[in-house]
Amino acid sequence: METLLCLSICLFAGLMLSRVAKIFKLPAVTAYLIAGILVGPYVLGSFHIPGIGFTSMANIEAYDIIPDVALGFIAFSIGNEFRLSQLKQIGKQATVIGIFQALVACLLVDAALIAVHFIAPDKLSLPAAIVLGAVATATAPAATLMVVKQYKAKGPLTSLLLPIVALDDAVGLIVFAVSFGVAKALIVGGVDVVSIIVEPLLEVVLSLVLGAVLGYAFNFCEKFFHSRSKRLAMSVTFIFLAVSLSMLKFEIGGVHIAFSSLLTCMMLGTIFCNICDFSEELMDRVDRWTAPLLILFFVISGAELELSIFKDAGIVLIGVIYIIFRCLGKYFGASISAKATKCDKNIVKYLGITLFPQAGVALGMAIKAHELGEEGAIVANITLFAVLIYEIIGPFLTKISLLKAGEINPEEKVSARGESVKS
Repeated sequence: METLLCLSICLFAGLMLSRVAKIFKLPAVTAYLIAGILVGPYVLGSFHIPGIGFTSMANIEAYDIIPDVALGFIAFSIGNEFRLSQLKQIGKQATVIGIFQALVACLLVDAALIAVHFIAPDKLSLPAAIVLGAVATATAPAATLMVVKQYKAKGPLTSLLLPIVALDDAVGLIVFAVSFGVAKALIVGGVDVVSIIVEPLLEVVLSLVLGAVLGYAFNFCEKFFHSRSKRLAMSVTFIFLAVSLSMLKFEIGGVHIAFSSLLTCMMLGTIFCNICDFSEELMDRVDRWTAPLLILFFVISGAELELSIFKDAGIVLIGVIYIIFRCLGKYFGASISAKATKCDKNIVKYLGITLFPQAGVALGMAIKAHELGEEGAIVANITLFAVLIYEIIGPFLTKISLLKAGEINPEEKVSARGESVKS
């Protein structure tokens, strides 16, 4: 009872606040995140009434399966953007921009935070500064995709944005693994080549292979069904399967084997959309089915935001520096590489801003950083502070950028009540 009551309150709060957000012309995802803060441990949950909001961070962790599954569906949808016909036109641009902007963000944040380390070594250690530079590479695919879908954005910028966000996470995983290995070496005084190079590359490759195998299996199984409802059910089945299998972790000959659920589900969607002739219709049905799931995902994400971080002035100051230099890296990295690959002027001008949102992948990196001990705790706190800021303002900036680029066009639509409304 308590679980269902809590979830229903989350959905209700998210939906009602999305109406308020519409008045202020804010993206719905911003409303869902604020709703999460309201039902979280610092507001509604502080009354400690069972089922009425999240009473603690541990209570939120009990709902982890929802964010895991939601991210699987999000990655599956992004995989649908990797159609071969489209990649022939933008593949080179997406690859160059995706890698370059991530590396520029990493280098700028590293440079700024290493400078902070030399100015105030007691506030920020060198290993923590290096790891935070790697965390800066990650972009939140969920918030970006949600804004694109809500406003039905279409155009050159949108077409390029989603593949870049997908590639961004693959680059981020590798950069983080290398930086994490270097930071660990600085702390313990030894270099582990396996954990720095071999394991991250294996994670990316094996995740893509697993996703490809599941994609072909998915397409084979779909052929046995002709009704739309059963095909939809099969889609959900394989996304669940991909998410669950990507959670596997084991060790072979001293090498830790792990998978990325984002890359696995992304490849699942990519293979399926390229070999199935009715994939577009099915993807549309999956998107509609997952609407409540995605609302819950963002509300829970909002509830997880650690507001107590604002009590530590040092963390806030370093967090502000991190945010400023990451934004500069994303913006100028995207702008320079977009110009070099002869992209449209709107892409050069606005693409970098749409890459500001940061959440799930960055938080995953922050959790991994806890293995560094005290330095890892600093990384986690600064990342949490940055995510709090990015998740609130990031979707709004993405919307503004797409609007300025002319890829969101307000048009008259008919609501479920038969009334004429503007999107």
